[in-house]
Amino acid sequence: MTGATEHNLKHVEVAIPLHTLVCVTGVSGSGKSTLVEDTLYRALARAFRVDQLPMGRFDSIKGVEYLAGVRLIDQQPIGRSPRSNPITYLKAFDDVRALFGSLPEARRNGLGPAHFSFNTSGGRCESCLGTGYEKLEMYFFEDLYATCDRCNGQRFNPQVLSVRYRGKSIHDVLTLTVDDAQAFFSGTTRLTRKLWLLSSIGLGYLRLGQSATTLSGGEAQRLKIAAELTAAGDRHPPSRGFGGSRSPDLLYILDEPTTGLHLDDIRKLIVVLGKLVDAGNTVVVVEHNLDVIKCADWIVDLGPEGGDDGGRLVAQGTPEQVAQVAESHTGRFLRPLLDI
Repeated sequence: MTGATEHNLKHVEVAIPLHTLVCVTGVSGSGKSTLVEDTLYRALARAFRVDQLPMGRFDSIKGVEYLAGVRLIDQQPIGRSPRSNPITYLKAFDDVRALFGSLPEARRNGLGPAHFSFNTSGGRCESCLGTGYEKLEMYFFEDLYATCDRCNGQRFNPQVLSVRYRGKSIHDVLTLTVDDAQAFFSGTTRLTRKLWLLSSIGLGYLRLGQSATTLSGGEAQRLKIAAELTAAGDRHPPSRGFGGSRSPDLLYILDEPTTGLHLDDIRKLIVVLGKLVDAGNTVVVVEHNLDVIKCADWIVDLGPEGGDDGGRLVAQGTPEQVAQVAESHTGRFLRPLLDI
């Protein structure tokens, strides 16, 4: 991309190598989000007819033909409905319902996969419509929510709850954490792979049926990454390996995904971002965290300061190359980490 001039950007020209992890760095106010989200993403979103948002000013962009699309993975909620949860978002609940629907006890009672959904009639509790609670309108006060008297918060009717897999009902399964569910469902390849993805990005503590409305922005963002990894696995089947194809693929954009993460979770996130790259994608991350930056294949460093004193391309290249640029604050902090 050449000639980016939106806000404080000063005719910035950047190169983004495909099939790499790229970190866009610089102090606050240096123009990172303006370059990546307002300009690069919106230009590509228009090119792929994903969005028509007003985009930042620039002269030209080349190489779009080598991409199949663009994705912005932000921290917006994955759903505003309490019915949405981690396994419905990853479409893993389909596998759970199919498993329960195939059990001999379910077939004897005329139950199929659809009966094990709390979103449709047939197997859910019709008193609370599968939510597990009932809303009490208080008129002059904030509404209250009480556990459903009929199903006792278990969301399904007694016939469905009587069907058990390895001693657990569908309700019991939804209360399992992701980590516990991995062991519980061992042997069901499709399902355990999706659960492993959640665990690998530090979400192993979430409960399968946890409402999406309770997730933090960072948790929602990592859940979106897991969904993209699932899609990447479908595009590149295991028989070919994640790195088995270099056909045109997606460009992913993330803005400071490490915000609020523990050091161990940051390490897990780095591995997961690497898997997106191994699947043939390009990942562009706006980031301050040096543990992520030092692992990048390519760095675009803006600055040198913020506001009017920023908006320039200070350095771009490998971490080792950027570390040699005296004007780069990022480079100065990278040097001791890279033993330069």
